[in-house]
Amino acid sequence: MNPDRLNQILGMLEKNPEDSFLCYAAALEFKKNQKIDSAIDLLEKLLARDENYLPAYYQLGKLFEVALEFEKAKSIFLKGKTIAMNQKDMKTFSELEAAMQ
Repeated sequence: MNPDRLNQILGMLEKNPEDSFLCYAAALEFKKNQKIDSAIDLLEKLLARDENYLPAYYQLGKLFEVALEFEKAKSIFLKGKTIAMNQKDMKTFSELEAAMQ
């Protein structure tokens, strides 16, 4: 656990609240610190603001699995697959497809 890293990212995010990468990075730090609800909250906010940020779909789906929210995970993976297909990102599409299995 590295609270300094999380605090540093949160500080940058406070200055740049619309930065999708910083939001994603903070969510991953929360995940590492076993703060699943905080990670889910950040990724949901990220996707509400920037639905094309593909990496968030995989991570959010996996977090929903950890939280035993399997229908939400499936829904997120499906939405991510649609976005990936629209962006012609077959690598991400395949990763989301495999995650659904």
